[in-house]
Amino acid sequence: MEAAAVRRPPAWLAALLPLVLLGALIGVFIAFDAPGLERNGIPVEDVAIERTELHPGEIQLTLQNDGPDAVRIVQAIVNDGFASFTQDDDELGRLDRSQVTVAYPWIEGEAYEVKLLTSTGGTVDKSIDVAAETPEADAGFYGLMGLIGLYVGIIPIAVGMLWLPWMRQLDRRWLRFLLALTIGLLVFLGIDAALEGLDLGASGAESLGGGALMWLGAALAYLVLAGVDGWLSRRGSGGERVALLVAAGIGLHNLGEGLVIGSAYAIGSLALGAALVVGFAIHNTTEGLAIVAPVADRPPRVGRLAVLGLIAGAPAVLGAWIGASAFDPSLAAFMFGVGVGAIARVIVQIAPQVRDSAGRLLHPLAAAGLAAGLVLMYATSLLISV
Repeated sequence: MEAAAVRRPPAWLAALLPLVLLGALIGVFIAFDAPGLERNGIPVEDVAIERTELHPGEIQLTLQNDGPDAVRIVQAIVNDGFASFTQDDDELGRLDRSQVTVAYPWIEGEAYEVKLLTSTGGTVDKSIDVAAETPEADAGFYGLMGLIGLYVGIIPIAVGMLWLPWMRQLDRRWLRFLLALTIGLLVFLGIDAALEGLDLGASGAESLGGGALMWLGAALAYLVLAGVDGWLSRRGSGGERVALLVAAGIGLHNLGEGLVIGSAYAIGSLALGAALVVGFAIHNTTEGLAIVAPVADRPPRVGRLAVLGLIAGAPAVLGAWIGASAFDPSLAAFMFGVGVGAIARVIVQIAPQVRDSAGRLLHPLAAAGLAAGLVLMYATSLLISV
């Protein structure tokens, strides 16, 4: 008889073994209180003010401890004068959030400098340029946010899509020009979203990634849309597929715009919010042109065009709701990054269609269209006062 074959352990057990050993080592390290790594000296304090609300007679500040050590707030100062305050927690642990309410008879329209003094003598500062009461987040307020999202996203994009009948009368050369113009529009949107995301990431919790959240969102969105594009390539025409990707990329960007507008209204900056609404409405009209340019030679049915407009514009409504209720700089940085990645993928998809009969990508007409798109978006962006 042949010797019985030696049974090998299952493959999943071999894969699990290193993880078990790593967990055991970490457990031993923690059980002995991390020998050799004891903290000495003055605690490291890094606290961010993520949200400011003004109500009659009080200023509410939402704090997050981004440092490695616990933080205690011991005094509040408003415009160089001490003020009484209350707080949800006596001590703010690592990554904890807490609300500090400062009792102060602020006056609408005035500027204030708020400082919170910690137990180690450090300060957490917040500037209020123009004081205004924070609106109550009731059903009427969220209805207003939905209406603003409609004005900012859906309506202007629908208006921009009305250029389609005119575009159908153009020959192929000028359609390439418009596609290059679309790329210029998207390049500007991508750069704008990246800068905004990096800025928001820097103002949020560094322990959650800071500006790296923008790049993470961009990478994930690019990879997801690349997979979606591969799936759609087997189910639809090239022009409609590209138009859908353009609408998705613009929609993700408009989600970030909605976050900014909703947060502006939520903190009481009503004049700022109104300026953003008008500016974004004019700015976003050009996005409708970008959506219909890939299908100008063979436009889809009206129903599909309406769906494309909703995909691009409706996220502004969702963004306004999120920004008004739970604005978080780290989340906003990630969402702007998602917009950047989506736009980058769309540009890669559109670029081959700009080639002329000689196969050149950056021929004179394409270069002119690219420059025109950048200039057009820059000109309309001047109307937006963030």
